[in-house]
Amino acid sequence: MPTTQTNEPGTVIYVDTAAYLSLKPKHIKDRLSIGLTDHSYKPRVDDLESDWVAHVSAPAFKIFRQRRGGGKVESFCSVGTGSGLDVLSAAEVLGVERVGLTDVHLDVVDVAAKNIARNLKPGYKLAIEAGFGDLLEPLRKFGSRYTVIYENLPNVPLADPQGLAVERTSSTYVPPRAETLPELVKRQMLDLHYLALVQARDFLAPGGALLSCMGARVPLSVYLSLGELAGYRSSFLTYSWKVQGDPEEVIRDHAGNQKKGFGPFYFYRAEVLKKVFASVDLAESGQRALEIEAELLPHRLDSETAYEAFRGGEKIGHTVAMLQSEL
Repeated sequence: MPTTQTNEPGTVIYVDTAAYLSLKPKHIKDRLSIGLTDHSYKPRVDDLESDWVAHVSAPAFKIFRQRRGGGKVESFCSVGTGSGLDVLSAAEVLGVERVGLTDVHLDVVDVAAKNIARNLKPGYKLAIEAGFGDLLEPLRKFGSRYTVIYENLPNVPLADPQGLAVERTSSTYVPPRAETLPELVKRQMLDLHYLALVQARDFLAPGGALLSCMGARVPLSVYLSLGELAGYRSSFLTYSWKVQGDPEEVIRDHAGNQKKGFGPFYFYRAEVLKKVFASVDLAESGQRALEIEAELLPHRLDSETAYEAFRGGEKIGHTVAMLQSEL
């Protein structure tokens, strides 16, 4: 089972790889040692149902590889990696030979790169390209292109941009952006997802794909439009759900932004999501995404109602879309 050990100046978590990824590892160690800094987004390794990588991304990576005939994927890039667990998971599932990773803090990127390097099994060689800064820009110096670019970027702006150096983690971002954004993108708070798609044009290998992992708190049609606005052909690789992590902050902040005219944003009672998705085969979920969304329509809660339900003791979740975009 995952365990957590606190050390100065950071924290180390230990992860049972087989339990985390639901497979017997070939490329990465059986027990992962993952260092974190105060700026790192904290994986939910003690509650895998609310962990992005274990519950959403790694299963989608498996399906992505299956659809490409089961062969290895040459290269992988994570935009906003946090701890590096997403890169390690991709290395195991996709069998990549080269990885790129970015995040907004130097300490996060340094620790993530170390996490990746020290958790590889002997004999598995993996080239690591890492940089800190804005989205994909830190990787431009390598002149590399990637078969898969993956992003699970935050939607919620940091409430106090002045607190960047002290409190910012990869779960928030600093507004406003200098770039001109389509109105649809701004209204639904999809700024970073859109900008990652735009930047990725310079970093995708021929025939490559960008996987955008997004909490689907807005209608799915918006995500398809997002890809189109950025010049891609987009479809859903998977459509699933997860329990809302940090519900007090996340649901509250979405409700606050909804009051300001953004959104609306939607959540669901976790028991409803569990029941509806119980009969859904993940491999078919992407093709059925719009159908499943229609089935959930009577049960959705706008963010203000969801926050009231959470404060009343109910467990709240949201759907998750893995958008696959290709040039």
